[in-house]
Amino acid sequence: MKNLLLIFTIVLMFSGIKSFSQKDYAAPADAAFENLRYTVAIERYKKAYSKVKGNKIEKDRISYQLAECYRLTNNLRRAESRYKRLIRNNYQDNKPLILLHYANILKSNEKYDLALEQYKAYSELVSDDPRGQNGITACETISEWLENPTKHEVEEVKKLNSRESDFSPAWESNNYNSLIFTSTREGSTGKNTDEWTDQNFSDLFYSKQDRKGEWSIPVLLETMKEGVNTESNEGAPLLNSKFNAMYFTRCPDKDKTVAGCQIYKSKRSGRNWGEPNIIMLGQDTNATIGHPAISKNELIIYFSSDRKGGFGGKDIWVAFRETKDEKFGRLQNLGPVVNSPGDEMFPHLRSDTVLYFSSNGHPGIGGLDIFRTTINEEGNWGKPENLKYPLNSSGDDFGIIFHPEKEFGYFSSNRNSNRGYDDLFSFNIPPVEFTISGVVKDDRTLQFIENAVVELIDSDGISVSTKTTYEGKYYFGKNQVHEDKIFDIIITKDDYFTVEGSETNIGLEKSKDFTRDFMMQPIPDKPIVLPEILYDFAKWDLKPQYQDSLQGLIETLDANKNIIIELAAHTDVRDSYERNDILSQKRAQSVVDYLIIRGIDPKRLIAKGYGERVPLFLLKDITRDGFKFVKETKLTEDYIASLNSDEEKEAAHQLNRRTEFMVISKDFVPKPQNKNFEPTVDIIVNPEKTTLKYTSNVKTGEMSALCIINGFTLGFVYDKNARAMISLEKALELLKNGAISKSDFVGDIDKVLAESTIANNAVFTIKDLRIAGQTIHDINIIVRHDLHQSLILGNKVLSEIGEISIDKKKKEMIFK
Repeated sequence: MKNLLLIFTIVLMFSGIKSFSQKDYAAPADAAFENLRYTVAIERYKKAYSKVKGNKIEKDRISYQLAECYRLTNNLRRAESRYKRLIRNNYQDNKPLILLHYANILKSNEKYDLALEQYKAYSELVSDDPRGQNGITACETISEWLENPTKHEVEEVKKLNSRESDFSPAWESNNYNSLIFTSTREGSTGKNTDEWTDQNFSDLFYSKQDRKGEWSIPVLLETMKEGVNTESNEGAPLLNSKFNAMYFTRCPDKDKTVAGCQIYKSKRSGRNWGEPNIIMLGQDTNATIGHPAISKNELIIYFSSDRKGGFGGKDIWVAFRETKDEKFGRLQNLGPVVNSPGDEMFPHLRSDTVLYFSSNGHPGIGGLDIFRTTINEEGNWGKPENLKYPLNSSGDDFGIIFHPEKEFGYFSSNRNSNRGYDDLFSFNIPPVEFTISGVVKDDRTLQFIENAVVELIDSDGISVSTKTTYEGKYYFGKNQVHEDKIFDIIITKDDYFTVEGSETNIGLEKSKDFTRDFMMQPIPDKPIVLPEILYDFAKWDLKPQYQDSLQGLIETLDANKNIIIELAAHTDVRDSYERNDILSQKRAQSVVDYLIIRGIDPKRLIAKGYGERVPLFLLKDITRDGFKFVKETKLTEDYIASLNSDEEKEAAHQLNRRTEFMVISKDFVPKPQNKNFEPTVDIIVNPEKTTLKYTSNVKTGEMSALCIINGFTLGFVYDKNARAMISLEKALELLKNGAISKSDFVGDIDKVLAESTIANNAVFTIKDLRIAGQTIHDINIIVRHDLHQSLILGNKVLSEIGEISIDKKKKEMIFK
């Protein structure tokens, strides 16, 4: 990185610069190099190299100096080529450090395997320099870091960057929406060109975000006459916690010779900044000091310096004072845990306890990497931790700042520059957010289902719900889908089986939008044949191998806890009516008993054996044992007798031997189960005789029983001469619960359902009325506002089930 050293110069003393008996063609280049005028030195060394004849030692020395110039101006491609040529000439025997420099450049150029070879060679040659082993460690770790990036998102701030270098940002106010940063862009104060980088001398610039988050065009920091920006290099600003004073680095450029950098302080005066004063840190006037980081109370200052007593190139130091009016006292090096034989620069103090800095001496991805260290209660700094990718890259990454309350801020990097110029980048850890959405369709028609209720229950029991749109869509947003949870998704809709699903975001570290679509099956009004369950001849025990056939039914019942079903068993015709009736009843009960064992409430289950009385009616073509039975065939005894072979007849008998279930109610209210419940087997000897238990009112003699209207249970009063009538209250309840709808009413619907009620004497049609296990259809019923009973049914309706008689002793209605 070129410009980060613009404001922070070092006098690098190189051995091997000697006078020769012949003319010293490289002397002007050496002078420029010693004064850090590297772009000038490059041209002079190239000229000198072409003139040196017959002196291999001097030619190699000039090549080495050229390689150093390219490295220090961040022209890594040419530096790599020069170092490679020198190593081919075994120049490392004279200058082992070129192996380290070459390895560092290979690593920055993302040639990690080649870099690893050079680090190993350097470590063998200079075993006491930890940078060799650190480089080996880095090359062996980089791929893992790149494959497993941190949660940070990094983005170039293009509105702040120019064609030149822009780096080292600082917050300008406590609104944290304005920055002061360093730049060598056009418009800087000085008119000359810095002969280190061939760029303008750096100045401090200012920019602010508007309400939309857009940055203003950066402008020179407003200062008084003798202000902050001069013809020298200024940079690396830092404002105190009150934002009324600014510390920064200035590197004078006098007579094109080396002059040490120092830290200055300027006070804010309105919108301007006043004349800066130098902050005296130590007595070594030849040392380079810069990159200030100040504690909140301004009594502790951290900075970077190449002063004597360090551990390498530039180290991080600290100084203390008792009050803000005093000078800082004795300087202390942070020690070898933080500092390395390389360079540690650009310190940034966060919450006074965490220090961020950049280093090329600790194991890293590229040139300068950003590290973090924390101070303990004894005042010792811990082992630096690399911030890894993507905050660090194969380039130079430095000058980081943080918002005081968020994992958000800015830093500098040359990662995207072919010329090694620096740019400003923002970073943040975006909140990890999740959404769950999907589409609900009808499994039979593949049409969207509108107004289905979708409930989302997380593993903490927190529940939210929504309804599907006309396009069947549902959506739960980031405020409803929390982190590290398992979610149950339950979808309900009248006249459909409930469906369930689950999702989990446990362990996910990045945001994700989950998509989960569902198909809902309509609840049929006809029996559903279960997967084949076979019994031994004349036996009813449910064999273990057929218990799995009931798993789908169990899942349906678990998901739809409000439905009651009838389990119906059927036999073939090969026995007497009575024996087949008893056998089928026991087989139906064996299925019910198994479902109870599996946790299904017995009150939701009705076992009924139909014997041979209900032959199978085929709703589609079925092939059994190679014989095809076509749709709409009824497998009666006469039909089976007409079949051609005994094998075909046996296949038909097998089809008749079946177990079915049918939903007969949708309004069951689950109650705590009695664990000691003992199921009983009710054997219906004569299925043609249907009975219904009733209760009687002692005073009025009214007989009351239960029926099921469109899946909802309702009590009714029997009055043999009465028409079917329902009270307003119960009619509204059925309407509200979806048992009936406006389309079921007769007449002008706007008048019938006016003013959020139902008109007196309105008539609606019941699709399914189930009484005593029998279902009748399309029953008209009258709404009466003056009716005290919930529902009255008479012989006109009940006779559709069968001829009715009353057994007052048993309190049974008997239908034949």
